[in-house]
Amino acid sequence: MTELFRLTATALVEGYARGDFSPVDATEACLRRIAQVDPVLNAFVLVDAERALADARASEARWAAGRPQGLVDGVPTTIKDLYATRGWPTLKGSRTVDRDQPWDTDAPAVARLREHGAVLLGKTTTTEFGHKGVGDSPLTGITRNPWNTGRTPGGSSCGAAVAAAACMAPLNLGGDGGGSIRIPASFSGVFGIKPGYGRVPSAPAGMIGSMSASGPLARSVADAAALLQVICGDDPRDWMTLPEPAMDLSGALERGVRGLRIAHAPTFGDAPVDPDVARAVDAAAERFRELGAQVDTIAFDLPGAHEVYYAINSVAFAHTLAQVDEARRPWMDQGLRVLAADGARISAVDYATALHQGRARIGAAMRALHMRYDLLLTPAVPTVAFDVGLDFPGDRGGQWRADWTPFAFPFNLTSQPACSIPCGLDHDGMPIGLQIVGRRREEALVLAAARAFERAHPWHLPAFDFLAPAAPGARTPPAPVPLTS
Repeated sequence: MTELFRLTATALVEGYARGDFSPVDATEACLRRIAQVDPVLNAFVLVDAERALADARASEARWAAGRPQGLVDGVPTTIKDLYATRGWPTLKGSRTVDRDQPWDTDAPAVARLREHGAVLLGKTTTTEFGHKGVGDSPLTGITRNPWNTGRTPGGSSCGAAVAAAACMAPLNLGGDGGGSIRIPASFSGVFGIKPGYGRVPSAPAGMIGSMSASGPLARSVADAAALLQVICGDDPRDWMTLPEPAMDLSGALERGVRGLRIAHAPTFGDAPVDPDVARAVDAAAERFRELGAQVDTIAFDLPGAHEVYYAINSVAFAHTLAQVDEARRPWMDQGLRVLAADGARISAVDYATALHQGRARIGAAMRALHMRYDLLLTPAVPTVAFDVGLDFPGDRGGQWRADWTPFAFPFNLTSQPACSIPCGLDHDGMPIGLQIVGRRREEALVLAAARAFERAHPWHLPAFDFLAPAAPGARTPPAPVPLTS
């Protein structure tokens, strides 16, 4: 039988229902897997085995009685360390956050997971305050890509992507304010979807507001759909939450793509794309044609999108920095401090122009595209995972840039659902992600298209049982911190 830690959430729930194994069995398997591989990969800030096993035993009793609590009852799940989780510190990848304070609140997505019986294993690593698209922070050091431990897994949901890829947990809650789900999904060879703003409630409100969204990273589209279905529940703390979705995200997965009109944009403007990435995405577009969709390859651009995003994002991080005690600011990531300093220099007029007119212009361009096309295909990222220790390709830090991810942040500006799904490997055997973008509030269609591609292009992760030692001179990752409730 397949080792339990390698099973998807869907397979685990089916096994619980048949009585083949229990949530305790699955949780113990995932905890053993974490102990085996995480000392090298450094995906966890915290692992709480005692609490996880207690939750698993409660779930086991519910299944034995034939009364499972929800869609993911008993499924081992992780939480990105940007989300408040009752009983655990939320340190946000920063040495500036005090551990010694009450931790008695669940973020809305975490609360929904508990209501559906998920077994929470612990919290996964993030970049400091989620500010960049690679996988390191001053608090936890470097999180490593299981495909090659000398490469970054992407970020800021770095630990969530690695936990999915290395089979430490089937369900992993991440967040995306500029590509922070899709970048690590692409680099780590897993599936991740950023829903549109308002689909998943958020509290407390984030500083980049409607540009950010909570979402899943998983090893299958069906697992991600189940997690997204769970966390879409209403929460009175977020006045912008959309009504609970009428669609069944999991039930709509098998609709296929026949008859859909799909645009394939090999790049935006003149943004360079790695040749291996371009070939894999072109082949994926052809696969959609074979599946019965009308696919047109188009020239497309969103001029000025980077400037609009940078203005809004940098002002948000200027506010973040302002909340940190001045004596602690030198402890922070240098790139974050540069980003915040840029934001502090932006005038109120320029910020308002970007926030309102800039976003409106980009949103209108996407609305016009979707008058002709149901979906848009692009590379998720124009390159594959690069060396750890870099903030973006070719640079070892001290700056902050988003222009190396030109296909990610525009859809945070427009609040559209967008996913990354594995579509191939480069010449070094590193994974490549295809991005699928849908109209606002059409998460179900994005997931259905991803599922159709997944069925036509099955994806199999390596076992990752033999992990190379950490690169010489790399910062030693801290061991997970066991906590008890």
